[in-house]
Amino acid sequence: MVSGRRSRIKNVYAETQLFTVRSIVAGIIAAVMLIGVAGRLFYLQVLRHEYYSTLSQGNRIRNEPIPPSRGLILDRHGAVLADNMPAYQIELVREQVGDNHALDAALVQLVNIGIFRKEEIPSIKRTILVHKVYESVPIKLQLNDEEMALFAVHRWQFSGIDIRTRLARHYPLREIAVHAIGYVSAINEEDMKQIDSAEYAGTSLIGKVGVEGAYEQLLHGKPGFKEILVNAAGRPVDKQGDYTPQLSFRAPVAGADLILGLDVRVQKVAEEALAGKRGSVVALDPRTGDVIALASTPGFDPNDFVRGLSLAQYSALQNDIDKPLLNRALRGAYPPGSTVKPLYALAAQVYGILSPLQTEFCPGFFMLRGSSNKYRDDKKHGSLNMRQAIAESCDVYFYKVAERMGINRMDEFMKTFGYGALTGIDIPGEKPGLYASPEWKRHNFKRPADQVWFAGETISMGIGQGPITVTPLQQAHFAAEIAERGQIIATPRLVTASRAAGSDALTPRDPTFMKPIDIATADQWGVIYDGMIGATSAGGTAYVAGLGAKYKIAGKTGTAQVFTIKQTENTRAKIVDERKRDHAWFIAYAPADDPKIAISVLVENGGFGAAAAAPIARKVLDAYLLGSGTPAEAKKPVIN
Repeated sequence: MVSGRRSRIKNVYAETQLFTVRSIVAGIIAAVMLIGVAGRLFYLQVLRHEYYSTLSQGNRIRNEPIPPSRGLILDRHGAVLADNMPAYQIELVREQVGDNHALDAALVQLVNIGIFRKEEIPSIKRTILVHKVYESVPIKLQLNDEEMALFAVHRWQFSGIDIRTRLARHYPLREIAVHAIGYVSAINEEDMKQIDSAEYAGTSLIGKVGVEGAYEQLLHGKPGFKEILVNAAGRPVDKQGDYTPQLSFRAPVAGADLILGLDVRVQKVAEEALAGKRGSVVALDPRTGDVIALASTPGFDPNDFVRGLSLAQYSALQNDIDKPLLNRALRGAYPPGSTVKPLYALAAQVYGILSPLQTEFCPGFFMLRGSSNKYRDDKKHGSLNMRQAIAESCDVYFYKVAERMGINRMDEFMKTFGYGALTGIDIPGEKPGLYASPEWKRHNFKRPADQVWFAGETISMGIGQGPITVTPLQQAHFAAEIAERGQIIATPRLVTASRAAGSDALTPRDPTFMKPIDIATADQWGVIYDGMIGATSAGGTAYVAGLGAKYKIAGKTGTAQVFTIKQTENTRAKIVDERKRDHAWFIAYAPADDPKIAISVLVENGGFGAAAAAPIARKVLDAYLLGSGTPAEAKKPVIN
């Protein structure tokens, strides 16, 4: 049987010919490619050798920023309040560490060897990620000996992480004047949004509050840089083989030094007098506005912020019932109590409400017409004229002044002196306080019933109670205005001069003056002067402040109610809860006939101003007016 399929006969010759053609084509393609590679190699290694050699060497050179030395902060005598000390810190360069996984692993390893706490990792990583990948980011500041030893033992395990020496901020007097000076701490995410990162290359700290924050641009300086040769691991080396590069260098420019009007000797006296109390002392030169002392207690050690606080440590400071972080001098708002009476007495003369010699009878209480409520005084003063009413701080007298003057004229007069407004001090954070009025009520309350102004509010404000608050800084400013009889009104300031890096020459800052208050005659001011002198003399409420003084003190005590007591209760009733007791105030200026210092003292829950605040003021006044020489802490100013 013949098969239907046809057998195909293999053509060996044709297949051999096809293979040969394909081999030739493949050989030609390979030869062309090899010629191309050889030509490119010749071009790169022979014709362009010099260019690419230089470029490749540049990959081994890294720009390292040199942070500037931060300017010093000095008191008026040259005592150093803030300087710089060498410190070791751990820095990280992200591009040398690796990807995010490698970064996480490195941070966990640092926790494992005891450099960080686990809860610190998220904030550290956020700080790292807001910097550029090639920037050296400080992740642990001011290493102690133990931490340095721990890292040194494990250093070989880390790429892109190393110890570097930097200058760190140092506050030699620790908590002394901390609320005035402020502090620096690590640059965080919010800071990075506000600053030029190039200007802060290599810098790990930035001013936060006080003078450090307000004058950051002057204190910071300008960074420099240096080129360094690194090996494949990113470690600095002197040379690689025979290659020794010519490296560039630009020196940093140190920040300017700042000279404050603060007198550290007086500052220490103020803080020692306030020790164990919650309170504030502010002393000004009434002629220039220079801040002689600005104390707020309790305080804290700013060096802790330089080293870096843990979340637990910062939370403890924030939640402390005594509020050590609060700058009471600028942000503590309290009723002024009887310290307002001298200005109300001036207003009574200006508006013709009462004449200085006209007497009013004080039976120990006051009643509004048509009301059965008794507004009590601390005692029955009997008949008093204006000078006596200031000296003895008679509430009933000033209830009558307020009732007759009315809130609108009171508001107009007191705001002329700056009540309810900022003083304009040269550091941030100041509160304006409050001087309420019917207009203020209408603006701040929505319900018609809440917008009603009551007669009782007017007379309460007549003795510095009710909807009226001031800060200790404002109180010192008001005392300075009274001292100068409204003719010299200088804006309070901490910084009085600056000094460029490397220079001995000071650049003074001129005081800022406001328009004089030409509201009263010399005779009318004289009544206020006499009344405040009387307050510190025998029979006056501040007699203890003037006792044995070698200079005249014009002062006024104040007791500001914190806890409301019933009308039927005695105002001297003992309040068991210490934090519900009255605040104690004292304002003064001295020497009364040639004022060189104006002061306010507040002691929270201190009770009577005469007992709690006036003795503190006397210590501060003595230190400033009778002290001599330069304090022991003062050192010769260091020039960067």
